[in-house]
Amino acid sequence: MDNSLLVSLSHQLASYRSMDVIANNIANVSTPAYKREAVKFEEYVANVQGSESDSGPVPVSFVQDKGVVRDLNEGRIEATHAPFDFAVNGKGYFVVNTANGERYTRNGHFQLDGSGRVVTSEGDAVMGEGGEITVTADDGDIHVAEDGTISGKQGQLGKLRLVNFDNERALQKEGASLYTTTQSPTPADGKIRQGMLETSNVEPVIEISHMIEVMRAYQATANLTQSQEDMMRQAIDKLGSVQG
Repeated sequence: MDNSLLVSLSHQLASYRSMDVIANNIANVSTPAYKREAVKFEEYVANVQGSESDSGPVPVSFVQDKGVVRDLNEGRIEATHAPFDFAVNGKGYFVVNTANGERYTRNGHFQLDGSGRVVTSEGDAVMGEGGEITVTADDGDIHVAEDGTISGKQGQLGKLRLVNFDNERALQKEGASLYTTTQSPTPADGKIRQGMLETSNVEPVIEISHMIEVMRAYQATANLTQSQEDMMRQAIDKLGSVQG
């Protein structure tokens, strides 16, 4: 395949990847504590066989997908007034006990299950420093302090476990706003706000403008590819007519 077509193909694949990530950002604009993502690309230079006029291999630049970068900036904190909605102001992740082990999240939209446990929307238990946290009808109104201490009419019920990691960007998404990692968690110093949720840090207008830019870039590359194919077709036609 012609080198220009290979370069165009790498650019089109990069545009497709960018569009996929942007679409996912827009789809999660209302997901509490969702972190915007962007694709990181790098130039990849390869030495390829040149034309007859070249004395040897020539360098050609391609686009290489190096992964996704997560924007760790905090979203806005908005009041919901729900007693089991918690926002983390600052660094920190809630610990959730799932069927696959401990997972971590900043989405503090929690609730009580039938047993009185504090759980996520998927029914996974939210962990306190002493294990699962259970609330009964006798505990009355629940109050959660900034340090995560949960109190009711009967006294202290537990303390939400809040952790952090040396490299937050190394956390791997696992769906349902959960992250997993092989890093060892350490205590976090974030402040917990009861009756509030951290919003997504996605800005829809900015994402849509990025989407338009990617679409234009993709179309420009597609037009270049079509022009190259037309030139090759015309050259082949002319060569065939001369030989005939």
